Formats: sequence, structure tokens, C-alpha cells
Amino acid sequence: MILYPAIDIFDGNAVRLTKGEFDARKVYDEDPLAAARRWVAAGAERLHVVDLDGAREGRPVNLEHVRAIAAALDVPVQLGGGLRSAAAIDAALGAGVQRVIVGTAAVNDPDLLARALEQHGPERVVVSVDIREGRVTTEGWTKPSDVSTREVFADLIARGVKELAYTDVDRDGMLSGVGREDVVWAARAVGESAHLIYSGGIGQIDDLRALAALGEPSLTGVIVGKALYEGRFTVAEAKAALTV
Repeated sequence: MILYPAIDIFDGNAVRLTKGEFDARKVYDEDPLAAARRWVAAGAERLHVVDLDGAREGRPVNLEHVRAIAAALDVPVQLGGGLRSAAAIDAALGAGVQRVIVGTAAVNDPDLLARALEQHGPERVVVSVDIREGRVTTEGWTKPSDVSTREVFADLIARGVKELAYTDVDRDGMLSGVGREDVVWAARAVGESAHLIYSGGIGQIDDLRALAALGEPSLTGVIVGKALYEGRFTVAEAKAALTV
């Protein structure tokens, strides 16, 4: 599995949220580029960047930071947060990222998702399915929907989505471990039709070993944030744990 160190940008800083709450954030670096450099220097081969201001406002806000990261570092970057229009998706890709992560728009605007998949290709469009209290949430994890997780997965795959990210928002930033049954369910719901990246609750190196030991072919990556920033383990240790 691929390790994706997370760089969440809020008000120009690299931060981490707790359970998706904007008021429960901690600043880890005043310069997102410095955080990105640190992870790449430690061996990260990809980066997961989220424009938290953009997620809340519904449009990209921190593209200058994203552009600096993509230009300075020779690793693929994927970006999410506020990408809810064709112009926003184009601007993100124009900033140098390899892949865009679409969340709210994929649920609320099927035509936008169809355009993105057709114009940029399914390998460059990741759809994020964020779950809080068992329900799909949208608009920066602030708005619950009435659509079931199973329905969302089935619908997205039917529409040609090949790359999915699954976030357990209730565990995000808690360092409390992963919900293994939920991960297995999500991976098997995706099946052979798409790839799945998991995020939420990683707190110990054994959490990564447990994900790797599941042996689910569709589970191809894991996003790790606070555990890396807090020094629970290193990038090298994480990569080794994910190698099976």
C-alpha cells in the first residue's frame, strides 16, 4: 500500500483537525511547504494535500501554497478541498497536482463529476466518501446527507469512478485506531472495480500493519496525518509496515 502523508492547509498553516471540526485544530507548521519538504526528505513518495479553507468556503483558497509544494518537490501531489466546479478542478490541476479529490460535488453535481472524468481521465479524479456517525457528509464534513454509504459507493462505481478515498471522520485526528470491519466492508464494496485509499484514526504503527494484513486488493493506500506529526512513527517505518 502507498503512504500518503497529509498536509491540511488552514489560514496558511499546516494543521490537523480532530473529528473534522474546524475549531478543534492544531498548527504543526506555519509553512505548508516546510511540512511537505520534511515528509519527502523522510522518504514519502506521494503527498495528500487538503485546502481546508477551500472545503469550508466551497472554492479553492490556498492554491498558492499548493503550487509551491508541487513545484518544489518531485513527487505526485493529490489535492482536495473546495473543488466544486469545473473551473476549480482545472485550477487545481493547473497548479501542478497530479490528482484532484472531489467530495461534495460528486454527490451533489453528477454532471460535474462526469465532465471531470471525461476531460481529465478517471486516474486523475479521486472521489472522497466521508463518513460521520454512519452517514455520508458533504461540504467540508459539515453537512450530513440522507444517502447511505452503500448507495454512494455503488453509484460512483457505476458512473466510472476508479479512485476512491474513504474517511472515517469520527476517528479522524483521534489516534484511536481504525475500524477494521468498516475498512473491510468499504474495500469489498469497491471490489475489483476501483482503488480505495483509507483515512481516519491511524495512531500506532500496528494500525498500519493491521491494514496491510487485511489483504484486500482494492485497498491501495492510506492517508496519515497526526500520527506522523506527533512522531508516533516515521515515514520509513510506515512504509515498511504497509509493505506486504
